[in-house]
Amino acid sequence: MIISDPLISSDPDDSPIQFRAPTSEDGIAIQQLIEHCPPLDRNSTYLYLLLCTHFAESCVVAYDKQKLIGFISAYGLPQDPDTLFIWQVAVAKSARGKQLASRMIEHLLQRPHLAHIRYLQTTVDPENLASRRVFEKIAQHYHTSIDETPFFESHHFIEPQEEPLLHIGPLR
Repeated sequence: MIISDPLISSDPDDSPIQFRAPTSEDGIAIQQLIEHCPPLDRNSTYLYLLLCTHFAESCVVAYDKQKLIGFISAYGLPQDPDTLFIWQVAVAKSARGKQLASRMIEHLLQRPHLAHIRYLQTTVDPENLASRRVFEKIAQHYHTSIDETPFFESHHFIEPQEEPLLHIGPLR
């Protein structure tokens, strides 16, 4: 999908950030990035390796020179093929405030094999205002809405927390 009115401008610092699908070589760097992005849940290296191989085409890494500065894990919903579920969005502290999360989402949506995606879904803790702003910006760009519904509630977790479902779309 090519968008005539870009969601975001080029990098404010004009640094050559490269976006691509992850590979197994990125697994450890992704786990280390997640460790430095609280409150994201840290998962096993094995899980990140699976994301980098089995789900690489729906995930994205962002590198500034040789340094990993961003990662999004996402996958198509098997029961709803026109929906992309965005699981984790991680942006290195040094890259925050540069619209990197929005740029990674836009990169995903521009991939030819994801051209059929009409909806995004994600879960975001109600207190995670930065993440909520990213998805609000996506909805505004596509002149669409965000519907929020209960999804994972406190009784689903060991430690009390909530993860309501945000449903964004249609995107086209």
